[in-house]
Amino acid sequence: MHRKSLAILLFSAALCSIGATNMAAQEKINSGNSSADRPKIGLVLSGGGARGMAHIGVLEWLEEHRIPIDYVAGTSMGGVVGGLYATGMTPTRMRHLVATLDWDKLLSGPPSYDELSFRRKEDRRAYPTTIEFGLRGGLRLPRGINPGHYVGLTFDRLTLPYSTVRNFDDLPIPFRCVATDMIAAEPVVLKDGSLTQALRATMAIPGIFTPTEIDSRVLADGGLLDNIPSDVVKAMGADLIIAVNVGTPLGTRETIQTLPGLLTQVIGVTTIENERRGLRLADIVVTPDLGGYTSFDFEAGTEIVDLGYKGAAVHSAELRRLSLDDAAWQEHLAARNARRRTTIPVPIGIAVTGVPEERAEEIRHKLNENAGRPVNPDRLDRQLNDIRGGGRYESLGYDIVQLEGEPWLRIRVREKTYGPPFIIPLVQLQSRAAADVTFSAGFRLTNYDLGGRNAEVRLDAIIGSNNLLAVEYYRPLRQTGFFVAPRAFYSSDRTDLYQDAIRVAQYLVRQAAMGADVGYIFGRNSQLRAGYQLGTQNAQVSVGSSSLLPNVEGTLSAASVRFVYDGQNSVVVPTRGVRTTANAFWYLKSPGASEAYPQAEAGASGFHSAGKKGALFAYGSGGTTFNRTPGPVQQFTLGGPLRLSAYGLTQFRGSNYGFVAAGYRHRLGSLPTLLGGKVYAAAWYEGGSAFFRRSDAQYRDDVAGAFVIETLLGPLTFGGAWGKGGTGKIFFSLGRFFWGQHEAGSQLEASYP
Repeated sequence: MHRKSLAILLFSAALCSIGATNMAAQEKINSGNSSADRPKIGLVLSGGGARGMAHIGVLEWLEEHRIPIDYVAGTSMGGVVGGLYATGMTPTRMRHLVATLDWDKLLSGPPSYDELSFRRKEDRRAYPTTIEFGLRGGLRLPRGINPGHYVGLTFDRLTLPYSTVRNFDDLPIPFRCVATDMIAAEPVVLKDGSLTQALRATMAIPGIFTPTEIDSRVLADGGLLDNIPSDVVKAMGADLIIAVNVGTPLGTRETIQTLPGLLTQVIGVTTIENERRGLRLADIVVTPDLGGYTSFDFEAGTEIVDLGYKGAAVHSAELRRLSLDDAAWQEHLAARNARRRTTIPVPIGIAVTGVPEERAEEIRHKLNENAGRPVNPDRLDRQLNDIRGGGRYESLGYDIVQLEGEPWLRIRVREKTYGPPFIIPLVQLQSRAAADVTFSAGFRLTNYDLGGRNAEVRLDAIIGSNNLLAVEYYRPLRQTGFFVAPRAFYSSDRTDLYQDAIRVAQYLVRQAAMGADVGYIFGRNSQLRAGYQLGTQNAQVSVGSSSLLPNVEGTLSAASVRFVYDGQNSVVVPTRGVRTTANAFWYLKSPGASEAYPQAEAGASGFHSAGKKGALFAYGSGGTTFNRTPGPVQQFTLGGPLRLSAYGLTQFRGSNYGFVAAGYRHRLGSLPTLLGGKVYAAAWYEGGSAFFRRSDAQYRDDVAGAFVIETLLGPLTFGGAWGKGGTGKIFFSLGRFFWGQHEAGSQLEASYP
């Protein structure tokens, strides 16, 4: 009986304790209507990737119902939304921002194709992958898939008026965000310094975004250790805490069968305990029902914002008790707006940090027009993107700093820590026929500043069905745009011969040569080259009969002029822009040719957007040997994918040719972020003829279609084509596959893979 009474007493005491706690929380809530006596309200916004955009909807609801926020603390995406709100940005403006941002570009790692320098465009075309290694201190990868360049520029633009605010307590709403010190393995509360750098650090998911260094600390996503930082906002002085939890719920056995699902589960398991701790400290917890939206669904931002608004409305009964009357609300807004900054001081000069003085001076020279005039973020973004497009730097950013009492535009530069030298890998898999698949693999190595500033050594090495070893030394002549480029190469390739649509022989073609070019680069889109090369060429039958094309061997001597204009916005799947190539050759000696002869070839392709997901395209090319007879290896060919796809590779030959194609491409969807890019379907018509005499020209055409998947190793393509008479082919490839991108002169210029 005594034990039973004791148990009753203990149970009653527990109930009283819980009741007292609830009464204390209720008292804090009930005191919300008085401006003078109300509790100080702290808002806590959790991390959650794209799901974090629901915070904007919660803020909309709070503002509509006149609920004041005195302190804001956030982690990851919650830190980003909270930081922008703390600067005075309205939820309405944030909603508009979410709807209008180019999320594909914002979350992409490497520079977009149209921002690359001409040399780096050549790299991307020859090696269409986003993977890059470095050889600084051994073979190394970048510290993250995405260096955060475009995200950083967005933060710089949005927070620029607050560049000179050193303490986040001086923002319109006092603010904190949380990052993780990856060396000390402890949470770091960011409360002063550069606001844009703090926002960049709190969202740097390890392995995806490159960590941010602040005060010699390597900082990454704060969600690893404090995803719901209620403790932080409590330390700021909050009497009552509203926590918004948008983290992804733990998955089931079924949901972790995919890589994205497993990675999401790993993050959830890692952060679950610190989230529970943060939720226990909160007085009101808002957990919007975000359904099946994941951390990567950024393009669904508007829908996620709406769900955040609905999630706050679910807690209407609790939250409305914190509402101010209209007079008190206007007083609160006036006090907050009085702390806003809207003007940006005009910088008197350019300061560059993060690179040696020689590089800093080069960057200052390119940006000098920004000194002494109001900051133009659009112009500055373009200029910084162009500088990054040269390939040396991971990211660049900007802010305003006070130096000796005067405003300066500071350019923050982060060099790539893993190179130079840089290595771009190549994997090339291609079907030539149903039972004929070729495979090659290799790399391009580029090193800088050997023998002069901005000089480059480029080494290509490819082995497999096709082989290439090539080296080029590129030396610019000061800042004039002119350059010289001596080079040498060895290549071997196979080419097929057909008779009556039947492949009857295969030749092995080997070339070795040395040469030198002089040229001029017109900005990042155009280049003109003229040069000469001398070497040997050997074409011997390896399979079948040599009756159609004789074995040839001898000296190859040729002068050439090459012009390229590349104004497209992608190397594989452009949506806009034009690319043209034009080449002229004078073969002084060519194996199998009885005399010297000229040859010319030109090609062009154009793309035009058709709606949000579609693109119309057309391309064509043509060449002539001016009524002369070229050597066998220098004959033009048609046939194979994108060059009369229903026919065999190089099935048609001639000393002249013409070819046209046009079609439509549509975006079907996207792969998970870590696996690749977008998925496309396309259909097109193509027709043309290769001939030795005009009287022998026979026009052939077909219709073709393909699915193209952007992968980390380049485009993966599955397609087929049908021509007259039942002719048809199925083809696939991994690696190079370019609509309308036939490189004129490729038979001579083997050193340009």
